[in-house]
Amino acid sequence: MNRRNLILAAALTGLTALGATNVMAAKDGKEKCYGIAKAGANDCADATGTHSCAGQAKVDNDPNEWKYVDKGTCEEMGGSLKPGASKK
Repeated sequence: MNRRNLILAAALTGLTALGATNVMAAKDGKEKCYGIAKAGANDCADATGTHSCAGQAKVDNDPNEWKYVDKGTCEEMGGSLKPGASKK
């Protein structure tokens, strides 16, 4: 397998895993909440694609980093259900 195919395979695997994670969270009554994760405490990839793993947030409350929270609690916590949205 050449390098390009390897990169594409890895990207598709990551996207598939991310989709499965979202489905599982939805079933568990959770939703993504952007802008509340502390540095190093995000749940997965950020919305801009600068990293693809949990625990890689560089700053507190980045509007593109997220954590799973109970449905209906995100905005109460000062977060947003959409990436990049400014906090109220």
